[in-house]
Amino acid sequence: MAGRARVVVIGGGVGGCSILYWLARLGWSDCMLLERAELTSGSTFHSAGLVGQLRGSLSLTRMMMHSVELYRALGSEVDLDTGWREVGSLRLASSRPHLEELQRQAAWAETFGLPLHLMSAAEALALFPPMSVDGVLGAAFLETDGYVDPSQLTLALAKGARQRGATIVTGRRVLGIDVRDGRVRAVHTDAGTIECEVVVNAGGIYAHEIGALAGVHVPLVPMAHQYAITKPSGLPRDMPTLRDPAHLVYFRAAGGGLVAGGYERNPAPWGLAGIPGDFNHQLLEPDWDRFAPLFEAATARVPGLADAEIVTLINGPEAFTPDGEFILGETDVGGLWVAAGFCAHGIAGAGGMGRLVAEWIVEGQPGLDVWAMDSRRFGPQYRSRPYTLARTTEVYATYYDVKYPGHERQAGRPLRVSPVYARLEARGASFGEKGGWERVNWFASNSLAGDESLRPEGWAGQLWSPAIGAEHRACRDRAALFDETSFAKLEVTGPDAAEFLEWLCANRVARAPGTVTYTQLLNARGGVECDLTVTRLGEQRFRIVTGTAFGHHDQAWIRAHIPEGSRVHVEDVTSRYACFALWGPRARDILQPLTETDISNEELPYLRAVDLNVGAVPCLALRVTFVGELGFELYCPAEFALGLWDGLVEAGRAFGLLLGGYRAIESLRLEKGYRVWGSDVTSTDTPLEAGLGFALRLDKGDFLGRQALVDGGEPRRRLVCLVLDDPRVVVLGSEPVRIDGRAVGRVTSGGYGYSVESSIAYAYVPSEAAVVGQALEVGIFGRSVGAQVAAEPLFDPTNSRVRA
Repeated sequence: MAGRARVVVIGGGVGGCSILYWLARLGWSDCMLLERAELTSGSTFHSAGLVGQLRGSLSLTRMMMHSVELYRALGSEVDLDTGWREVGSLRLASSRPHLEELQRQAAWAETFGLPLHLMSAAEALALFPPMSVDGVLGAAFLETDGYVDPSQLTLALAKGARQRGATIVTGRRVLGIDVRDGRVRAVHTDAGTIECEVVVNAGGIYAHEIGALAGVHVPLVPMAHQYAITKPSGLPRDMPTLRDPAHLVYFRAAGGGLVAGGYERNPAPWGLAGIPGDFNHQLLEPDWDRFAPLFEAATARVPGLADAEIVTLINGPEAFTPDGEFILGETDVGGLWVAAGFCAHGIAGAGGMGRLVAEWIVEGQPGLDVWAMDSRRFGPQYRSRPYTLARTTEVYATYYDVKYPGHERQAGRPLRVSPVYARLEARGASFGEKGGWERVNWFASNSLAGDESLRPEGWAGQLWSPAIGAEHRACRDRAALFDETSFAKLEVTGPDAAEFLEWLCANRVARAPGTVTYTQLLNARGGVECDLTVTRLGEQRFRIVTGTAFGHHDQAWIRAHIPEGSRVHVEDVTSRYACFALWGPRARDILQPLTETDISNEELPYLRAVDLNVGAVPCLALRVTFVGELGFELYCPAEFALGLWDGLVEAGRAFGLLLGGYRAIESLRLEKGYRVWGSDVTSTDTPLEAGLGFALRLDKGDFLGRQALVDGGEPRRRLVCLVLDDPRVVVLGSEPVRIDGRAVGRVTSGGYGYSVESSIAYAYVPSEAAVVGQALEVGIFGRSVGAQVAAEPLFDPTNSRVRA
């Protein structure tokens, strides 16, 4: 075993072998994979092997599509059968919500060019003869899906990696990971030490324990997943795979018999106290009692199972995560990467995942937007195994459930609460959760002031309240008070802080103290990695405010780009301060009597900050808005929060102040065209494409990503505002946008604007179509709804209210 490698991949499952294959394919042949037993001896060998491409996010779907591209070609490339069978997949709808879900998926597939076809129960039966179609309302068939033999696929990837110069060492246990000065330096094994620059933790169910060797927490839980294999009975081998979400079960052909499994409501976590050292190429004891409800459901769908001979009941641990997404990317330890938590669709995603992670390592950034899978998305609460277990159990138990827009998970709540949580609860707050924080969606006490007739049609109206409209209109007409304590707050300080932030930010931020700047942080390709505000508090002190769930991500991005030896310090101060947003045309009337500081427009103009007292409460007041109204964000030390809140609520009574939630903020920001990172803007979108050119300062000197913007020329696509012809039809996101019946883009976000009385959608379209008045259509649940490109912003285009 060599004593040095550029990259060491830990884990010989399909994920680790795919990463090694792609690293070698990209030219990094000086890479080594370590496996403690034999290849595929963890979770890979007992996977059911289903490969479905259409997933809930753009990036995950792209990864699955890349997997299929690889699986088609890999066998010929390495002269080894992978077991790939492109038989297609069927997904049944046995309830009205599931049928609507299929209609939504058909539109989503259209934006990828995936050949998904909706069909009748009779048509589905012709493709999968052994099933019963009792209760089936319809089905979707995706002809390019299929299944693969997990072990054969892994061995083929391993062979391809070896052919390109990579090394695979089996039977070697990793005992430690050497970390010095915040970076990986070496891997210690039972056969010696390997010096390296990069370590990839692709340990599957062992990834949590491997991460702990370097002091990194990988929040995943192995779940005992079961499926039955029947004796061959002459069934067609080319039947498509079959999923019946309403019954929580799936099927695929297996040598003339069937594989039948599913996701039970009572999951069985495993290995919480640690995985035995000799658990290699082993299965768990079959749990027939736990499998019985699934088998009963499977038999109802495929009646022949009742008389089939069960060869075996596979019971093997699969790694699941607290949000059902992969864990990918570099950790807080430099050079230590994670590629784990594949949630039972690791075989489907392995080919594309390996490509993405390898490109990320080699090129310094991923080719897709992977925020939803980024290892940095998990906060410190996930160091708690009980909390991680609770969240992960809920993910597994609801794996096949229809989830309406605004669906909120319940496990582990409440956890992080604002200092005024009790006040919000007493006023009838309907809470959502983000990043562990309890945040108000709306106040039930405001429902009577709203208009029930404005409930959107279909799914968009399921988790909705008339209170949203009431809170929206109060903010436009009078004033509304929002608790934004959950927003992440970072402080960047030090003698070199100003120079550093000027290079990192696309806008000019080293302005006079008291200046607030809206800016983006870009990657080398010009894509938007972070979207935030920077307030200069002093010559060497800046405060950054970003989204609730983005603090850990943005802090990691900032830290990763601090030059060696630079005198810059970054600190997360989120929990130190409460933040309340007072917005609306009467906001100044409410706040001015409470402070001795002059907050007139002349003394405190838009995008300025000042220290002041609100009553006895010391605050930093920022003249900013995310709703397009006059107003202030007030930051105070957390221990003063209750007094500040009560003072504002009392002072607002005379002006008709209403308490508001985040659903109203969403509606208000859509009318103003304010973008949201993670949906409207991602790391693969440039500011010029996203309509954020006003926040760029290309003339300020060099900054990260500038050259890519200069070299890129005029964008070939742009984010535009669409107004739908039918105001009751509200988009959910990801719908296809068509011109002359051809999909030219997809929706990023949307909702109803209560002031403009219109259904609004934002979407990327070709630049030639980004013309005000351009007619388009949006595909929504099988309908084509007319729309037009509108001038932005829809509300107060001169910004007179913001600057009042």
